Amino acid sequence: MGVEGNADPAREPVDPDAAAPLPLHLQWRAVALVFLGGIVGTGLRYALEELFPTYGTGWPWATFGINLSGSFILGALLEVLVLAGPDDGWRRNVRVLVGTGFCGSYTTYSTFALETTQLGHHGAVGLGIAYVVSNVVLGVICAWAGIVVAGRLYRAQRGVVS
Repeated sequence: MGVEGNADPAREPVDPDAAAPLPLHLQWRAVALVFLGGIVGTGLRYALEELFPTYGTGWPWATFGINLSGSFILGALLEVLVLAGPDDGWRRNVRVLVGTGFCGSYTTYSTFALETTQLGHHGAVGLGIAYVVSNVVLGVICAWAGIVVAGRLYRAQRGVVS
């Protein structure tokens, strides 16, 4: 017991025979949720890349929009989940499904790197540099905007003034 009579979990004896929970990446449910979210994210990214293809030295609008919207979605999702409570139960499942599965497969930094390289190989070095800088800077801004918007909407829905 602590000084004020409260139990201090860090000082409680540990049962060496107690089974520790498996790490999240080894739990079948988490792997299945990532897989399902990944199917949806990959399918949507593929559809958008097909609808808005990039040719030669043109600005890769599809990948640019995908990465920025994915940053916004991830920022908003994580803000709502943090405000909703601890990372367990349904909140962890949503984070793994949408954050890791959907956003992880929807956003595409490998295609971003490939398109940047292709711009350089086609002689559009300045455009390639602008593409890199704008993706990174605007990606952070979009994640921040997702956090701000989701936080305000979450608080407004619950009648909390911030």
